[in-house]
Amino acid sequence: MPTAMNKDSKIYVAGHRGMVGSAILRRLRAGGYSNFVTRTHDELDLINQAAVTEFMSTERPDYVFLAAAKVGGIHANNVFRGDFIYQNLMVQANVIQAAYASGVERLLFLGSSCIYPRDCPQPIREDYLLTGPLEQTNEPYAIAKIAGVKLCESFNRQYGTAYVSVMPTNLYGPNDNYDLQNSHVLPALIRKAHEAKLRGDKQLMVWGSGLPRREFMYVDDMADACVFLMESDVRDGLFNVGLGTDVTIRELAETIMSVTGFEGEIVFDASKPDGTPRKLLSVERLEQLGWRAKVSLRNGIELAYEDFLKNADLRN
Repeated sequence: MPTAMNKDSKIYVAGHRGMVGSAILRRLRAGGYSNFVTRTHDELDLINQAAVTEFMSTERPDYVFLAAAKVGGIHANNVFRGDFIYQNLMVQANVIQAAYASGVERLLFLGSSCIYPRDCPQPIREDYLLTGPLEQTNEPYAIAKIAGVKLCESFNRQYGTAYVSVMPTNLYGPNDNYDLQNSHVLPALIRKAHEAKLRGDKQLMVWGSGLPRREFMYVDDMADACVFLMESDVRDGLFNVGLGTDVTIRELAETIMSVTGFEGEIVFDASKPDGTPRKLLSVERLEQLGWRAKVSLRNGIELAYEDFLKNADLRN
């Protein structure tokens, strides 16, 4: 049986320098944990199976947070399709197999809400997985993440492991990617609105129609949910992590304009893809265990913009 993490448990956070992994580390440190094992990509290439196996057998962590992934927005997912499916499949398979072989007690796998069918009912429940076609612009990434969920599920059934999967909604916050070509919509709009304000522009160009609805979660809330699950007695399963509320892209852009102080008007480029019409997660399963998000969208964007001003490399 899995046990709750002890403060001296050895914890491996894969992807610890990314937005998600760094948030998990922050949350763990705040919770009194200090025995971490981490590796940068240069120190350990998770696509290299032999290297991952050696690392796990040598370090033998008690708990693993699998936050390493190749990620990007609509443009990146649609253009680099081979990279997204191959790299994510390899990372997941190598880490999960090596975790089992080295006797890891608990593992938490981070997926994405894009694993669900494009047109499934809203809000999206966990059992809607594999009930319809995926959104084509990010299908390769979604299939890789579905494979990760099924790896965890299958290892639990065959080997009696305690591997849990979480599917976060759209995340943002410290260490986000603000590259205008490869980032997600919220960080891209923060940068575009900020730079438009500095230039004195009268308009802010936003991809698509502005009509799709999206749910956005501050990444530290997501990290809190992950640690909550690993500290619980949950042995397996798939859990959505979100706020349970969504906004239109237009409403998102208006909030970002307000936070950044850009006073121009929004212009929508309808030639660019909208992606999935709506993605609102049902968070009932996690709420029944006693967890809820704490950071509102407005407050989260304020925190993200503050971090952007401190740390973003505007030369990208």
